[in-house]
Amino acid sequence: MVSGIATMNSTILDVFQRQPADPVRLPLLRPLPATLIVAVYLLVVLKWGPQFMASRKPYNVRKAMLVYNLFQVLMNLTLFVLAFYYMFVKQSYDLRCMILPSDHPDKGVERLLSYSYFINKILDLMDTLFFVLRKSYKQITVLHVYHHALMVMATPIVVHFYGPGGQYSTMGILNVFVHAVMYAYYFVAALHPQMKNKLWWKKYITKLQIVQFVILFCQAILTVWLNPTCNVPMPLQYLQVAVSSSMMAMFGNFYYQTYVKVKSKPE
Repeated sequence: MVSGIATMNSTILDVFQRQPADPVRLPLLRPLPATLIVAVYLLVVLKWGPQFMASRKPYNVRKAMLVYNLFQVLMNLTLFVLAFYYMFVKQSYDLRCMILPSDHPDKGVERLLSYSYFINKILDLMDTLFFVLRKSYKQITVLHVYHHALMVMATPIVVHFYGPGGQYSTMGILNVFVHAVMYAYYFVAALHPQMKNKLWWKKYITKLQIVQFVILFCQAILTVWLNPTCNVPMPLQYLQVAVSSSMMAMFGNFYYQTYVKVKSKPE
């Protein structure tokens, strides 16, 4: 039994000690720095931040939020347009098996887009910091924190074991589109607080989130069962199935609790 445990531990260590799939190393785009970033994020928003704000009044961060939200809209839209161009206009990928060889002329662009997407996921963490500074703790939900932490961790893990972009460009293009819409809502809501409850398209952002993960779930299923010759790591495909399933369940529950259950309550 001891021998079996030792063998299992050795196998796990071998997995994490293997050389990265892509030889080009970019700052922070590795599992360990990403883990440290997420650890600090969790400590700040769940412990250090609330402790710091305990004896303080909420800060007025409206101007900072306006700048941040507008920047996020522009960055996410830029990434979406570029990804859409290379995926559907230039057709760099075979959509049945989205892999670019290392000598492909668009490989450098793929790395740049993947790295920009990763930096964007780190910047996403700032919106939780605004919640802390405003003492709006009810918005720091399990879904919110889990989603942000997961998105920061996902890119370095995929790049380490699989490489940049490729099959996971689908996740990227869907995510930046949804976030462009989401931050546009945040910008308008911060610019005109009196209109916040009148912005009819708020609930459709959650619907977009759910559709996003349905597509990712279907992509992974189709790759595993209908295109097994596609040279992508099957464990990552199973992980995509598990993660997209958990996100569909959590966003579905949020939508039900926020828009269906509340609406069905008697006046």
